[in-house]
Amino acid sequence: MDQEQADQNFTATAAVEAGRVVVTVGGEVDMSTAGAMYETATRDGTAAATLDLRNVTFFDSAAIHALLRLAERYGNGFTVLASAQVRRVLEISGLSTQPWLKG
Repeated sequence: MDQEQADQNFTATAAVEAGRVVVTVGGEVDMSTAGAMYETATRDGTAAATLDLRNVTFFDSAAIHALLRLAERYGNGFTVLASAQVRRVLEISGLSTQPWLKG
């Protein structure tokens, strides 16, 4: 299921590979789109998730909340690839040293 409904500046597409959902997110993740990002990443039957945020241009507190919910859900099976903008937000919020943050 792909989510592109809430905002024209937001995309979230998913592919499931060997029990891992890989979600590629682009554009702005905010209070109107963070839920769609979360829903796209919570596939039935997946034990792990990679969230590719390298094409994200805006990331707010609602996006951080969705990210933390995903980290809680997937535990050690969670990986985040961050854009410079997302990495900066995570640094400011004190989350830049989380083990799930890569690249």
